[in-house]
Amino acid sequence: MQVNHLLEENSIAGKFVAQLRDVEIQKDRMRFRRNIERLGEILGYELSKQLKFSAKNIKTPLGNSEVQLPESEIVVCSILRAGLPLHNGLLNYFDDAENSFISAYRHHPNNDEHFEIVVEYLASPSLEGKTLILADPMLATGGSFVNVMKALKQMGTPKEIHLVAVIGAEEGISHLEKEFPEDSKLWIATIDKELNDRGYIIPGLGDAGDLCYGGKLQH
Repeated sequence: MQVNHLLEENSIAGKFVAQLRDVEIQKDRMRFRRNIERLGEILGYELSKQLKFSAKNIKTPLGNSEVQLPESEIVVCSILRAGLPLHNGLLNYFDDAENSFISAYRHHPNNDEHFEIVVEYLASPSLEGKTLILADPMLATGGSFVNVMKALKQMGTPKEIHLVAVIGAEEGISHLEKEFPEDSKLWIATIDKELNDRGYIIPGLGDAGDLCYGGKLQH
């Protein structure tokens, strides 16, 4: 798997990540969602450089111009619910893409540190031969990405797979490298070193879904 780490180099994206982490700024849910959306736009732009392009002639008021336009058939799939603002950011740039939505959540059957990733809802077009962009802001253990990809197999085999995340842990990335095809690509803003005993990224930012949309009852 090719890992593309955005903040290996300094950029304005670092400001948006910092605001996502800040416990005071997090109190503004609209700003939190907007910063995830902004990072979706930036990551989408970087991702676009590796898509397939072809030459097209367009007519301007003063003549003709040859331009390079993307020709990949894109499906943007977000993991509900935290993935929605990231999905919107990607869709701002890939505005003619098809869309897929899937749910995944952590289920703690014994109310302890052990959990399993449960996938329940899926709405998707065919993925056969298309470019799949799978989006989830938090890449902790990697379990959500892996289980969601298993659920998506029934929709066909993508030509290429791009994973998009805001913050990830090294352990989760290692898990993805074992489970996803070698030619898959991960686009991530920043990478933290560890997980706590409940599988949350440290220092991370907390629960992205709750910070976007408010708290939830636990399963």
